[in-house]
Amino acid sequence: KRSSFLPFFSNRCTMSAAEFAAAAKEALEAAVASETSRATHIKRAVKKEQFSDFNTDPVTLTRFIMLEADPDVHKRPSLAFILNAIATASKVIANGVQRAGVKNLYALQGETNISGDDQKALDVLANDVFINTLAATEKVSVMVTEENPEAIIIDGLAHARYAVVFDPLDGSSNIECNVSVGTIFGIYHQDEGSCATIHDVLQPGSKLVAAGYVLYSSAVVMVVSTNAHKGIYSFTLDPNFGEFIMTQRNMMIPDKPKEIYSINTGNSVLWDDATKKFIEHCNTQKKPYSGRYIGSMVSDVHRTLLYGGIFMYPADKKNAKGKLRLLYECNPMAYLVEKAGGMAVDGRRRILDLQPSTLHERSPIFIGCKRDVELILKFYEEMDKAAELPETKRTKE
Repeated sequence: KRSSFLPFFSNRCTMSAAEFAAAAKEALEAAVASETSRATHIKRAVKKEQFSDFNTDPVTLTRFIMLEADPDVHKRPSLAFILNAIATASKVIANGVQRAGVKNLYALQGETNISGDDQKALDVLANDVFINTLAATEKVSVMVTEENPEAIIIDGLAHARYAVVFDPLDGSSNIECNVSVGTIFGIYHQDEGSCATIHDVLQPGSKLVAAGYVLYSSAVVMVVSTNAHKGIYSFTLDPNFGEFIMTQRNMMIPDKPKEIYSINTGNSVLWDDATKKFIEHCNTQKKPYSGRYIGSMVSDVHRTLLYGGIFMYPADKKNAKGKLRLLYECNPMAYLVEKAGGMAVDGRRRILDLQPSTLHERSPIFIGCKRDVELILKFYEEMDKAAELPETKRTKE
């Protein structure tokens, strides 16, 4: 820069040649350093502006699993294989959901599953994809799915120490009207002495080592957690390069949850007194609760995790044991909601403490923020005490 040398040229007559050379060198170095700093600043500003719309350090599902999924580093590869297989299956199902109308995947197959629901082509596709991708890992020896009456036992895998339970397409009865649907899964670690039987999955939900769900909507979102984590993690499928990218770490139900209840009010005449009392309580507050019911457990629970409130599918006069399946619907969701700071009960007991006796056992469920679930427990306790009162009087007489 010419201005950097002006003082030296003006003082040339008072300097010796050596002094002038030294001063000129110093000025030149200062000018070069100044220009370099300015150029670097411009380069960084351009780079920041150029990549502002991109995550240059994405945490993919694979990276997350391999680094954080299991405190026992020897188990991480197996769990990584399984969760990556689930991610792959979910991408295939997401594609099927998006193309269901074009490919006529809404059509009924003419059969019903073990739960009595009519099977659609998309149900069968989702089920087949899950079974095949999990079997290909050679890490899973037992699978239980809503669509199969019996457990799937894979022989010849003595080294496989995991069992997976899943509902491949929750909410598929609403798929024609483009309502959000999802996949629910839970993973158990088998005991070392196990020989791959249904007893590997007939365990309380408290024994799960990982669980999650995938929501197929305007975005494809996978929410997952493992025993290595206190919270839950959300990954969104980036359609540009087909990877699940972490978008939320340590998701928690808000400290100040919204006043929202989610229940099928069409069954209100069949409810027990405790459920009726809770809904009456919600509707008579100074600021009444909002009613939000989608009819897809994945969608309703996802909203509950983000906003708070409660999702309910109680037992009633028509379904004395509830309608949702304990093993592959209630347990995985309860696992996630508890890790997010919420609660899940059947009205009287913690969902994760229930011991399943059959593969497709049903259970009532009340799941959401502590404020609302604790109130449900209180109303059930009051209902049970009121029911015992006449019997106590008769005993005294």
